[in-house]
Amino acid sequence: MTPKKFYITTPIYYPNDIPHIGHAYTTIAADVLARYHKLKGEEVFFLTGTDEHGKKIEQVAKDHNKKPKEFVDELAPKFKEAWKKLDIEYDRFIRTTDKDHEKVVQEVLDKCYKNGDIYKGFYEGWYCTPCEAYYTEKDLINENECPIHKTKIEKLKEESYFFKLSKYEKKLLDFYKKNPDFILPASRKNEVTNRVKDGLKDLSISRTSFDWGIALPFDKKHVCYVWFDALFNYYSGTKGNSGKYEKFWPANVHLIGKDILWFHAVYWPAFLMSAGFKEKDLPKTIFAHGWWTFDKEKISKSRGKVINVDELISIAGVDAARYFLFREAVFGEDGDFSRTALIKRFNNELADKLGNLVSRVGSLIEKNGVKKCENKLLKKLNHKKIDKHYEKYELDKALQEIFSFIDVCNEYVQNKRPWGIDAKDKEKVLFELKESILVISDLLYPFIPNSASKIKKQFTAKNITKGEVLFKKIEDKFAKEKETLQEKVNKSPKIEGIMTLGEVDFSDWTKLDLRVAKILESSDIEGADKLYKLSLDVGKEIGRRTICAGIKQYYSKKELEGKKIILFVNLKPRMMKGIESQGMLLAAGNEDHSKVILISPEKDIEVGSKVN
Repeated sequence: MTPKKFYITTPIYYPNDIPHIGHAYTTIAADVLARYHKLKGEEVFFLTGTDEHGKKIEQVAKDHNKKPKEFVDELAPKFKEAWKKLDIEYDRFIRTTDKDHEKVVQEVLDKCYKNGDIYKGFYEGWYCTPCEAYYTEKDLINENECPIHKTKIEKLKEESYFFKLSKYEKKLLDFYKKNPDFILPASRKNEVTNRVKDGLKDLSISRTSFDWGIALPFDKKHVCYVWFDALFNYYSGTKGNSGKYEKFWPANVHLIGKDILWFHAVYWPAFLMSAGFKEKDLPKTIFAHGWWTFDKEKISKSRGKVINVDELISIAGVDAARYFLFREAVFGEDGDFSRTALIKRFNNELADKLGNLVSRVGSLIEKNGVKKCENKLLKKLNHKKIDKHYEKYELDKALQEIFSFIDVCNEYVQNKRPWGIDAKDKEKVLFELKESILVISDLLYPFIPNSASKIKKQFTAKNITKGEVLFKKIEDKFAKEKETLQEKVNKSPKIEGIMTLGEVDFSDWTKLDLRVAKILESSDIEGADKLYKLSLDVGKEIGRRTICAGIKQYYSKKELEGKKIILFVNLKPRMMKGIESQGMLLAAGNEDHSKVILISPEKDIEVGSKVN
């Protein structure tokens, strides 16, 4: 019988910086699914890579005083290194500068052109270079800002070739209806469908204002729009190595972040239809997962709210990082990353539950041996339920089910107490536990391959022993540092809502994020004699904040409005009179607090500016 085939992809990543948690999340998810399908005996093809053309790359390379190809040649290996560190086993790493990819893109462009779906025109509209995307007037915020990056967007006006996207509106809607699993999670399907129903405009797919891209085969003065180029990596990747992977087309699933769903769910199938692909040859599923925040704040490189792959691994190791990302958040929804949360799951689940089970059972078998018998314990494992979760891409639920069985095994040890029963019964109980642990190792292998392999080796050995400690508990120094800083804040003299820190170490000072903010509005708080509610503008990166400040006896509302202050923005929010106060302003006061003044910038400076 011919093995079933499974083809999975990640997005191809922009090599404009080193890989971080966002890149890692999607790629580990693909690796988990690839390993799972391999365990089922299927033939698997796992594709990842880098997206190396476009204006954004050209600009970043120029900023580094390098040519685009030189720049991407230096950064693409960083992704390969990162995936190796995270135990990710892909089958092909594609680069859009690969010659076989460029050849396929030109062939497809030529087909679409000859099919009458590409025509020459004139483009005038809003284009965001970081997004490599076009926006209409109604998409913009604050008149001329990108809805994703909140930065000013440029208006382009140039000759362009257009793809007849409008022609595929009905075909796409019919395709979505016939293939309900094409867009997952299901909650995201409606947003795409409704937007398509609102009407599709033809898409500009070429540029003449820069030349870092694939030239159009029918007009060498134009380079191909980066999304047309990038999306076809999923197809060209199967044709590389003399068609070695061609048998895997079409993809079973494209794993992507929710921000690029539109390109994959609308542009991609329309391009394929135009190029002559039949419905049966279109990708089966586009799965759009959520985003990660960092300590409940938007990931931001400039504010230090980002974590790269090395930092992720350094907290508790590779397996702990892989485990946490799919245990902490529902796969498909947003999640919040914190070092403390990762360490907590490592200590409570990997160390206390899994590690303790393996250690106790290994030790008991080393002393008592095992005797083969019917394994009634394994009947408490719902293997079909786990398979169903995988089929629906519910990775968090699959892990939850596995750990439910680990809990069952730990309870079984406690209830049976194999150290104090008859020798024969003891051997049978330990056999059940040994076999169950081996199944657990197989189930956990996609998530924590290194640890799972060690467990399997330990429990298939001729002489089973207690073995090494798999998960040594970690002291959460990050939480302790936060607690220490918070204690210093709490113990220092202060007025409600005003920060007046006492003596701190320099290392404590570096943890503070102090920004220039502008008071937009001040209002009274019912039942509060000393507090004002202040609405603040803290700049584009942070946005608006609300704080409560005990300065009513020192300032009138009129004096405050429009005033620039210094705000402690990364202080943990707290409730004050039913209002969440999202920071503290800085002030100076005399000993008896008869006089208090707000700390303000000496000269005028933009809101959001950092105090260094």
